[in-house]
Amino acid sequence: MNTVFTEPGSIEKRSFEIIGRELSKRRGGRSRPPLEDEIIKRVIHTTADFEFDDNIIFTHGAAEAALDLLRSSIDVVTDTMMAKTGINKTLFSKTGGALHCFIADDDVAEEAARNGLTRASVSVDRAASLGKPLMFAAGNAPTALIRIHELLSENKLDAKFVIAAPVGFVNVVEAKELFLDAAIPCIIARGRKGGSAVAAAIVNALLKAAFR
Repeated sequence: MNTVFTEPGSIEKRSFEIIGRELSKRRGGRSRPPLEDEIIKRVIHTTADFEFDDNIIFTHGAAEAALDLLRSSIDVVTDTMMAKTGINKTLFSKTGGALHCFIADDDVAEEAARNGLTRASVSVDRAASLGKPLMFAAGNAPTALIRIHELLSENKLDAKFVIAAPVGFVNVVEAKELFLDAAIPCIIARGRKGGSAVAAAIVNALLKAAFR
């Protein structure tokens, strides 16, 4: 094997060239808006899975809406520490907002065990108690999405945006489908595929676009 690309920047550049070329062949002339295209390419770069080009749905002009929110100091809440860790902190610092994840908090674990709930669900309640506008990035827990949807329906959560990208087999598809008709903008990875890395990749793509 001849190793040609070894410098990180050149590896990433070459990767996106390959992704762009393969997407063009796969789409057969079909195109997406440039910003949506950037987000999808970032997810494919993270996963090497071209099916996300079919699965990712943007509602209510979600890509553009997210940029406005990130530039207005919105707080972002993730459902896993992995997603939080995967978000580019240098870029996120430019938002002026805070990045939260409550899943590992002792009081969240205690309340979840006491009431027979998932920690992800209780974490959404913790986020709601902040009393501020929020963007959610969920890549693991369908119960987080279900609780977000419940609190939105009850006007008890000031969620401005949801990235719905959990991965799995139980309640995953159904939880994501709840947001197809949501009144707020959403980016949804329909079907079983997703993950914390996907949620973080979407946030990072939005941050890069917002602050380039």
